[in-house]
Amino acid sequence: MKLHADLTKRASVDSGSLAWIASPSGGVERRMLERDGEEVARATTIVRFAPGSDFPAHAHEMGEEFLVLDGVFSDETGDFPKGMYVRNPPGSMHIPSTTQGATILVKLRQMSLDDDHVVRIDTTDTRAWQETRPDEATLPLFTAANETVEMVEWAEGMSIGPLRMSGGVEYFVLSGSFADEDGIYTPGCWLRLPPGSTQKLTSKTGARVWRKSGHLTLSLAT
Repeated sequence: MKLHADLTKRASVDSGSLAWIASPSGGVERRMLERDGEEVARATTIVRFAPGSDFPAHAHEMGEEFLVLDGVFSDETGDFPKGMYVRNPPGSMHIPSTTQGATILVKLRQMSLDDDHVVRIDTTDTRAWQETRPDEATLPLFTAANETVEMVEWAEGMSIGPLRMSGGVEYFVLSGSFADEDGIYTPGCWLRLPPGSTQKLTSKTGARVWRKSGHLTLSLAT
């Protein structure tokens, strides 16, 4: 299956407009944002776990990262409530489950094989947020030579750029809205711009987004 698989092209999806698709495991449904492959795939997906559901033990040969959007997601390493950002490196294995139900934004098979970082960050903890430019605050989640992952908060009336995204960029809107030259992005929207893109950002309402940048150059090389 190929869905927005060409990383040299812009992609934008309002996930709220997508139907939930059943997974091979009962009680687990998905909204697919990008995918290159079948059940084992390079993928960005919103996954919804019904209360009491689980998923069989499985390994992540090329890693996994996820952000909990709602509920409490669990595995044998702990419980992850709404707002938790988690990275499980290549070669890791776990058994996902949930008691009360959970929804996560998850990216699979998108890590460098030498990435051995295990990350657990509560993005609802305001102490590590930092002001990076006027009308913008960020919470660093992960940084490597070709990858920066962060939460970003933009103030009402924000205007930034144009910026050059030399390594590409992805956004997922958590609250509020923002706009660029090509559209307006509201909660649940996912946006990907290829390496070399330029973008002017504005927000009338203010917004909180998950942002990942710099990584698409590496993905194209592999």
